[in-house]
Amino acid sequence: MADYEPHHHSHHQTLIPKETALQAINTIIQLHFEKTLEKKRAIDLQKKKLHKHFLLFFIFLGLTFNAQSLSQSTRLQCRHCWIPITLLSLAHLFFYVSVAQTLRCINGFKYQRRCHKLTLGLATEKLREMKIRLSNGEFGDGFAEDGGAGCGEFEIHYQEPPESYFGKFKRNWALHFGFLIFIYGFMVSSSVAILCF
Repeated sequence: MADYEPHHHSHHQTLIPKETALQAINTIIQLHFEKTLEKKRAIDLQKKKLHKHFLLFFIFLGLTFNAQSLSQSTRLQCRHCWIPITLLSLAHLFFYVSVAQTLRCINGFKYQRRCHKLTLGLATEKLREMKIRLSNGEFGDGFAEDGGAGCGEFEIHYQEPPESYFGKFKRNWALHFGFLIFIYGFMVSSSVAILCF
């Protein structure tokens, strides 16, 4: 039988210098701050696009309504009311699709922005905590790299909002959809009223 010799592994802790750890957290803070601003700009751009859609849509509705009002006595009659109703239906469908796509982009950017803001808040809190503990002398030479004291507690994971956060997006979507249905009903009924009565 071979002799059994227990091997003794020397467990040597590698320390991360304090300056490196602080710089790493500062880099994380800067990254998430820039991402937050980037998402804000993207949201603003999409909102401008949404307002442009609304403006074009209401110009179209105004022109359609005006054309019906001017031609009610001569060219268009009650039996022709399907023409403006079909145009209005197609315009509403096109507008709904474009608004749905824009709202989807806005909601996606808002969600990403919220995640970056939560992560930014966590990183800022960890940096503040690290500076307090450093000023108290808790980490003499640095932070243990292999999971020793002070290492894992300063890890910063990407944060996501709770499930209840999605309720805001659903309410926003329902509000826009209800508004479109109301406008559609109003325009169809006014077309019938103008042309048939």
